[in-house]
Amino acid sequence: MSDLSQEEWEEQLQNDENAIILDVRTPEEVEEGYIPGAINIDIYLGQEFLAEVDKLDKSKNFYVYCRSGNRSGQACAIMNSIGIANAYNLEGGFMNWEGDREE
Repeated sequence: MSDLSQEEWEEQLQNDENAIILDVRTPEEVEEGYIPGAINIDIYLGQEFLAEVDKLDKSKNFYVYCRSGNRSGQACAIMNSIGIANAYNLEGGFMNWEGDREE
């Protein structure tokens, strides 16, 4: 797992043709806005979160975010534990995000 600053995360994402953006917030949080193209899997789903993440293509690079960067860090650790090597945590999360967003 790598913690990336907002700038590093966005720059690396833009140059990565093998990227998937993963939003691990609750549906209520997603309604307040999200990064375009993100897939939402709520980390609070517990075993269901693990089951959904396990279905993802492990050869992809995952750019993971939550509200503040805490849950997404946990999600990256979980992803690493099931064989997803490239999971990048957005430091500061969506509340500090200054890039494109959908409402």
